[in-house]
Amino acid sequence: MAKMRPWRLLARFWQEKSKVVDETGDAQDKMARTSMANFLSSGPHTARNHILLAHGAGAPITSPFMEAVAGVLATGGIRVHRFEFEYMSARRTGGTRKPPPKAELLAPYYRNAVQLWTEKRPPGARLFIGGKSMGGRAASLVAGDLHRAGTVGGLLCLGYPFHPPGKPDQLRTAHLLNLDCPALIVQGTHDPFGTQAEIASYALPRSISFHWVAQGNHDLTPPARSGRSFNQEIKTIAAAIIQFAGR
Repeated sequence: MAKMRPWRLLARFWQEKSKVVDETGDAQDKMARTSMANFLSSGPHTARNHILLAHGAGAPITSPFMEAVAGVLATGGIRVHRFEFEYMSARRTGGTRKPPPKAELLAPYYRNAVQLWTEKRPPGARLFIGGKSMGGRAASLVAGDLHRAGTVGGLLCLGYPFHPPGKPDQLRTAHLLNLDCPALIVQGTHDPFGTQAEIASYALPRSISFHWVAQGNHDLTPPARSGRSFNQEIKTIAAAIIQFAGR
């Protein structure tokens, strides 16, 4: 089997972004940016809890959604590391806009991202893994093994794609049924990838807990008629994530 290549991003792009999101810019982080050029980190360096987040199928780690989640968690004392899969990184170089691979093919890249973080693990730090939609699904495929190995403390999924929209019989839950890794799934009750009513019938293990966004869609946003916005919901979502990591 051929050795997997690491992701390739434009170094200048990450250097400029790091000036904004890395508040101390110390020697340790400069070294990390050299070996983990595909990571975008925010939050206190002294944080005990770190979260590695991957993006969804169609939007990069600099999307408004990912920026908002990383920002509010960093403010809450968690250090967040966002990373991109190779196909998304290639889009930044102006290459062909290829569709995302199946989540099963992205799982090895997620393992590699965890390994890169582990090599620079700050003393006493604890890692959680997850992501938006497809990114969370890829993380869920490796979370069990990594948790049993003592590498990660838990799994975080932001809008898990339980099935394709309009195809509730094509479930993506087989590996979740025996998941022994503590997991938090933040899900909109009206998510077309899995509504609250549908998920109630899945018999998921007790290791998986939920935070529900009332009337929320796949982007965890309620309809305008609800009088609530994503910017309001994100504070409650962040509080649930911080509580989960604190356990």
